[in-house]
Amino acid sequence: MQNNVLILDFGSQYTQLIARRVRELNIYCEIHPFNKLPGNLSDFKAVILSGSPFSVRGEDAPHPDLSEIRGKKPLLAVCYGAQYLAHFSGGEVAPSNTREYGRANLSFIKPDEQFFKGISLGSQVWMSHSDTIKSLPTGGVLLASTGDVANAAYKIENEETYAIQFHPEVYHSTDGKQLLDNFLIDIAGVQPDWTPNSFVDTTVAELKEKIGNDKVVLGLSGGVDSTVAAVLLHKAIGSNLHCIFVNNGLLRKNEFSSVLKQYEGMGLNVKGVDASARFLDALAGESDPEGKRKIIGRVFIEVFDDEAHLIEDAKWLAQGTIYPDVIESVSVNGGPSATIKSHHNVGGLPDFMKLKIVEPLKMLFKDEVRRVGASMDLDPELLGRHPFPGPGLAIRILGDITPEKVSILQEVDAIFINGLKDNDLYNKVWQAGAILLPVQSVGVMGDERTYEKCVALRAVESTDGMTADWVNLPYEFLQKTSNEIINRVKGVNRVVYDISSKPPATIEWE
Repeated sequence: MQNNVLILDFGSQYTQLIARRVRELNIYCEIHPFNKLPGNLSDFKAVILSGSPFSVRGEDAPHPDLSEIRGKKPLLAVCYGAQYLAHFSGGEVAPSNTREYGRANLSFIKPDEQFFKGISLGSQVWMSHSDTIKSLPTGGVLLASTGDVANAAYKIENEETYAIQFHPEVYHSTDGKQLLDNFLIDIAGVQPDWTPNSFVDTTVAELKEKIGNDKVVLGLSGGVDSTVAAVLLHKAIGSNLHCIFVNNGLLRKNEFSSVLKQYEGMGLNVKGVDASARFLDALAGESDPEGKRKIIGRVFIEVFDDEAHLIEDAKWLAQGTIYPDVIESVSVNGGPSATIKSHHNVGGLPDFMKLKIVEPLKMLFKDEVRRVGASMDLDPELLGRHPFPGPGLAIRILGDITPEKVSILQEVDAIFINGLKDNDLYNKVWQAGAILLPVQSVGVMGDERTYEKCVALRAVESTDGMTADWVNLPYEFLQKTSNEIINRVKGVNRVVYDISSKPPATIEWE
């Protein structure tokens, strides 16, 4: 039996956080929708049921078939999952008199209970529900309570089935990681053996078996994801990997030449293709964010199709897609999670393109990609590079794209990013960039009135891109940066700083 954990998604905003917390225990897990159980259940040693925005009492409530799971595998039911087990197994779930959302503290813990090992009375947990469990299901044994929730945790007699009303995956549940450790390692017997080194060994072996002697075309961007994907593939297939770095005309200032130079000496077969005119021509007149993303995705694939035809017998297109890309672009594996935006490298290939797709990183979060890269001795400076969106500056120019706007934003972005580096702030920021706004404002330069463009600066801190907080950059730095941008970049007379967090905002503006 594999040491894998299955997370069944009922559409909770916290489902991805469950996966992150499990992986922090060095345990591999996968998210699947409640209505599409994987066919290989034998690959999973334990199962976790997520929360949900639904009520178990509603007609549209998710109602999975757990006959192959419950009583046969260790099961942890979180929030909605706990209510689901109670409601459909002889217990009672009803609307709560006082909706509990936010911090709560454990006021009762069943003595000598392995599930709560190392967790003390008063431990803070995070609640998010409007229904409450009035009575436990058949065979239910109370394990914990809070001041407002009598049945905050329970287990089922003669089963390795546990249920909790709170969310152990969120930061505010202070002992959440300990509780997951207790369930997965102590109770379920899952081995914490999923490490960066084991991922590299397993992935390289799988790539060798999957690809064989075929040739692979990979799009490099200069970023962490595509570089780590390239090194993994190079370990697996060597010279059969053909890397292409495309200049889409929307890169940062001088990035095309600097990225090509960066890869010199890494042993990768890299070809630079300047297709900037092709992209900019296709984008002319398009203002809709999704429209721009789709155009860039289409031209990106067209360019790769052209280049692939120049490589004899190329069979595969490799991409550096990571888990947040997949989660935000489509409902996870067809499940109930909401689509946030489309990504240019997610969703498969058009029929006319004869290449199969390979995505060695698509189940990893960004910080996991960095750890994998470090285990393969990649340059720390490269691994520390900020994420940069696949569509490039196109989604940081609000409105239509013109060469003039691209040039303005490249200059602004260079001043901002270089300033962060020069002031030892770059590595304290997860992602930063500038946005060209579709507004003009009045200004005064010398004795003349100006009516020019406004730019917004954005810097956030995050671990995986799923959530992010704005960075409180020093006022002196922002003041100096603003002055430098206005004085050096013709066409800009106003600079603002974005202090929105994700959620409710996103990291990018489009």
